[in-house]
Amino acid sequence: MSDSLIIPPNGALDLLSLGALVHRLDPGVIPFRKAAECRIHVSGGEFNCAANLADCFGMATGIASAMVDYPVGDLIAERVRAMGVKPFYKRFKHDGATGPNMATVYSDRGYGIRAPVVFYNRANEAAAQLQPGDFDWNAIFGAGVRWFHSGGIFAALSRTTPELIVEGMRAAKAAGAVVSFDLNYRAKLWNISGGHARAVELIRRIVENVDVLVGNEEDLQMGLGIPGPEVAAKSKLDPSAFLGMIDRVVARHPQIKIVATTLREVHSTHRHSWGAVAWVGGQTYISPTCELDVLDRVGGGDGFAAGFFYGLMTGEPPAEAIKLGWAHGALLTTFPGDTTMATLDQVRAFAKGGSARIQR
Repeated sequence: MSDSLIIPPNGALDLLSLGALVHRLDPGVIPFRKAAECRIHVSGGEFNCAANLADCFGMATGIASAMVDYPVGDLIAERVRAMGVKPFYKRFKHDGATGPNMATVYSDRGYGIRAPVVFYNRANEAAAQLQPGDFDWNAIFGAGVRWFHSGGIFAALSRTTPELIVEGMRAAKAAGAVVSFDLNYRAKLWNISGGHARAVELIRRIVENVDVLVGNEEDLQMGLGIPGPEVAAKSKLDPSAFLGMIDRVVARHPQIKIVATTLREVHSTHRHSWGAVAWVGGQTYISPTCELDVLDRVGGGDGFAAGFFYGLMTGEPPAEAIKLGWAHGALLTTFPGDTTMATLDQVRAFAKGGSARIQR
């Protein structure tokens, strides 16, 4: 682990995430226009990270989010409990007709040459109504929190969610916690909450408080307004474009100690090449690459982040931490749904080179 990243050695929570909880309807390989049935997955980029750390890695985690008192909220809350994540909810009453609602994500899996299709219903979303003052940060951080995490999807939901993220991050920093942010730039969401210029302005304010940043070169360009790389990548697995932007990111945000991302080359919906790269305190660390047979690609990036954070929090050197993130993200694509079903033993075995053809 980089000496410049100071992680508290203990706390009531290893990680606390702030973000929206959603439910994803998954008809499998059948397009929604022809679907007759769906599986229901509970998700949310920030929650996924907390759930993965709790369920696979045995860490104590929490989620600060909105919860609506109606059956869909009950379903989501049950899944949060099942993953071992401690909830901190701002509760809303449903009016029986129009909301507030827990957001719905619709996502088929595609097949072969047919890509997955994802769309949303975030109308009258309870999480979008969250605002500064909704959580008692002093009480939460007073019990001890080692790491605080949020992301760009939650930031894009409304005019109040970015302010809540900043409030939470400042409380986390005051309490000595590490702060991370997954850029996760989504143009569709930012377009309905102020557009790209507003996104850059708000994300820059958020990132001023961040120690560990997760995002690829497109996220860095769109979310931070950083000019594109001068060196073109030879492939999606080539980290040169990402690394070519790091100096500009750190020049603008010198407090950032780590920037990391996954690398994915999509050959077909179910055949991907997979890797990861991290810049840690001026040094570059690159994972092996492997060929994935993908069952469900949703959540792979969150799986990487969880494994990478776990490695850092448990004192692994960066080269090992990125392998743990890479391995867990890869395994997560072999399960249905957005959160892990892997065991720590499986992650460590794959990180060491087992169970798949690895190209070093």
